[in-house]
Parts: sequence; C-alpha cells; structure tokens
Amino acid sequence: MTAWTDHLVIAPILVPMLAGAAMVLAGGDRRRFLAGLGLSSTVLMLALSAALLVLADAPEVRIYRLGNWPAAFGIVLVLDRLSAMMVALASILGFAAFVFSLARWHRAGAHFHPLFQFQLMGLNGAFLTGDLFNLFVFFEVMLAASYGMALHGSGTARVRAGLHYIVINLLASLLFLIGVSVVYGIAGTLNMADLAARMRDIAAEDRALLEAGLAVLGIAFLVKAAMWPLGFWLPGTYAATAAPAAAILSILSKVGIYAVLRLWLLLFGDGGGASAGFGATALSVGGLLTIAFGSVSVLASQNLVRLAGASVLVSSGTLLAAVGMGQAAVTGGALFYLAGSVLAIGALFLLVELVERGRDIGADVLAVTREAFGTGEHEEDGEPGERDAIGEPIPATVATLGVSFLACALLIAGLPPLSGFLAKFAMLSPLLAPGGDAPPPIAWVMTAALILSGLATVVAMVRAGMDAFWATPAGTPQRVSVVEFLPIALLLVLCAGLTVAAGPALDYATAAAEALHTPSDYLRGVLVAPEGGR
Repeated sequence: MTAWTDHLVIAPILVPMLAGAAMVLAGGDRRRFLAGLGLSSTVLMLALSAALLVLADAPEVRIYRLGNWPAAFGIVLVLDRLSAMMVALASILGFAAFVFSLARWHRAGAHFHPLFQFQLMGLNGAFLTGDLFNLFVFFEVMLAASYGMALHGSGTARVRAGLHYIVINLLASLLFLIGVSVVYGIAGTLNMADLAARMRDIAAEDRALLEAGLAVLGIAFLVKAAMWPLGFWLPGTYAATAAPAAAILSILSKVGIYAVLRLWLLLFGDGGGASAGFGATALSVGGLLTIAFGSVSVLASQNLVRLAGASVLVSSGTLLAAVGMGQAAVTGGALFYLAGSVLAIGALFLLVELVERGRDIGADVLAVTREAFGTGEHEEDGEPGERDAIGEPIPATVATLGVSFLACALLIAGLPPLSGFLAKFAMLSPLLAPGGDAPPPIAWVMTAALILSGLATVVAMVRAGMDAFWATPAGTPQRVSVVEFLPIALLLVLCAGLTVAAGPALDYATAAAEALHTPSDYLRGVLVAPEGGR
C-alpha cells in the first residue's frame, strides 16, 4: 500500500505548477494577490524540500509511478539523496530570489510571477524525473520560463543578451532531441534505469551508434553546464539579467551538471559493459579547461555582475572535473561543493545589485582605467578636512554590504575554514592519497587548477571590493530595504551552517555519491513491478 508520504515526491512539481496556472488565470494586474500566492508557494516549497531531504536519507529509493504503470511504460519520479538535495537547493534559492524581487523587481515587467513558478516547476521536474523523455519536457518548461526571466525588465542590453541566450538553448534542445531519438532507436527505452539495465546487452554493432547518441545528448547537457568552449554565452547573459532572475538562473547550469552526473554514472559506470568509463577523459579535461577559462574571465571582469557570472564557470568546471575522476569519494566532495557554491553565488548575484545601485554608471571601468594607467588624482588643495576621509564613519548600509561581500568572496574563493575550502579538501584528499599508490598526473593538475582558480578569485574579489567600497565614491547613498537584504543574509547563514555542520553535510553528500556509483538500489527500486500494476 502506498504511504501518504510517497505523494510528497510529486508535490514539488504540482505546487509551482498550480500556483503558476492560478496566476495566469488571475491576470497580471492583481499584484498583491500574485505576490502573496508566490510567497506562499515558495514557503511551501521550502517545507516540502526539507521533508524530502529527511525521507531521502535512507538506503531505499522512493519511486512515484503516475498511473501505477511499470517503469518501461509510465512516467516515473525518483527521490534519492541527490534529487532531494537539488530540489532543496532550488527551493532555497527560489525563496531568496522571490523575496528579493518583492522590493521592486516583480513590477519591472509582465508575467514575472507565473514565469518564476514555472521556472521552479521545470527545475524540480528535471531533478525528480526518471526517464529521458520527461527530462526533455521539464528542460523545455525550465528553458521557456528562463527566456522570459532573462528578458524581464526589458532594455537594449538585456534583450540582446536574452536573444543570444535563447538561440543557444534552442540549438541545445535540438541536440537533446537528436540524442534522445538515437538512444530510443537503439535501446528501445528512455527510462534511465531500464536503459542502464540494457547497456551490457547492446549488440556490438549498435554500441558505437548508441554511444554517439549519448554523446550528442551529453553535449546538450554540457551547453547548459557551460563547459568550455560551450559556455561563452553565460557571463554576458547573466550580467544583463535582473538580479533575482540572475540568482535563480545561476542554478540552471547545475541542472546540466546533475544530468551528466546522473546519466554518466548510470550508463557508463561499472555496469556499462564495454561502454564503462566512456567520456571520462573528456569530462575531466573539459572541466579543467573550464576552470582555466573561468579563472581568466574572473580576472578580466570589469564589473561585479560579470565577476559573478565568471564564478559560475569556475564552479561548473570544478564539478565536471571532479565527476570525470570517477571516484565516489571525489564525487561526494563535489556534491558538498555544489551546495555551497550555489548558495554563495546566488547571494553574490543579489548583493551585486545593491552594491551597484549607489554607484555611477561606468564606475568599474573608470576604476580599472585609473588602476592601469595611473590617472587617479591626489589633490591636497582645499580646506583641512575637505578631502581627507580619515576618521569619517562608515555608513551602516555600506558596512553591512561590505561585510556581506567579504563573506561571498571568502566562500567562492574557497578559503579556510569555510565550506568551499572543506569541499575542495574533500575532493583532493582521495585523489592525492589513492590507497598508498602514487597520485596520477591529473590529480596534480586538478590540485593546481583549484589552487590557482581560488587565487584568481581572491585577486579579482579584492580588486572589485576595493573599487566598490573604497576607491570609487558612491554617486548617491544606497537605500537598502529589509526585504532586499534578508534573502542575502539567509543564503550566507546557510553557507555558514554548511561550515559548522560540515561533518553531517559531507556524510550526506558522500552517501549520495556512493549510491550514484553503485546504483543497484536505484535500479531495483525503479524496475520492480508495481503492486497491482498493469
């Protein structure tokens, strides 16, 4: 008999879907109703995601079969530790971005509220689905909503970047369809567990074509994950979008990471037969190149929001490189890193809008120009105290934003003793101490990449912070409402919580990684015949 808690698996999809549909029917002029419904939906999502985290922290995988059809024929939703963690991250980031938008951004364009709900629906569906066809459906729901979110607020720069983003993702969707068609033509199924069970029995003459189809599918995922050279679109797009939209869009790259992690370990793990380990080198090398490209982008960024976008590239590269190593312990550290980086980068995107609000247009570029060419002026004329800022009190708003920016910088750079450092240490430890053997060369390359990317982030963040809070005077005093700052504080407090509770959090991530590398429970749970099934 199905327990009532099993129905919670589909709730993260139904709640935003119903809220978004109600918002569309209500029309766009009832803003108080829309804001209240949206807030209720995101708060309920927080509660549901917390419940799912508790339910998923068990060896057995929870399966939800729509219509009680067997996996090969029906729609299957799967809840394990990884999917529960991703739903929780999407819910937390969605709540923070939505509350931030209530200050003013939700009024900057039409249909913000339903688009936001459908965005969450697509994210949660992509994390919970158990077959490739519905993964494509939820991908398209997520992307369609993200197109509107990227264009929210209009403006020439935003429209230009948004259209660029739309074209790139339409091409990725085409690749997704091509890959899915080839896989179904060879394997005869799109259920992930069923496909994994058939990998060993694929005929030798068909295996190369199946691997080609999966490679095409992988490229579609890697475009979304922003792997080099497929991620050139990301910094410019995120820099042009509104702050709450950029914050929620920042987790979209992790959807690509999730899909690669889930499918690669299911299909090309130890049970993949002759295809075991297919593409591991491409993932590792591509991830390392993405770290390098992201580090250069971080150093080259001349404004704070592009710096935040470049940080997404570094985090994606780190995760891809770790996944390609093919070790459960490294994957566990990567999942712990994923949680911290999603929260910290989301906080940075929201914070940047508040920091930039009181600055003159082009202040970052002017500051870099002064630094590079020495054009700054140091007049000593005037009455005593007229230009001397020594001893002036720092306004409370500026001090609060400065401390928050410092916290984001330390978290994203991965400096000790915060969660970013602990996650990197957890990834590198099994690579550099592989059971007494000498570490492979790629382990040293990975170590150097993480250290240098952290150094590049520190340099860029310090430079940006000095320009924003010290070298460039504000054009007008910043006015920050409580509604705008509380979401940033929430994300930073959760990052601090990951540091304080690093042991339990890392244990959860390690258990999720071990289940991914040995997916017997996942396969058994999905493929077992349902009670009373057709």
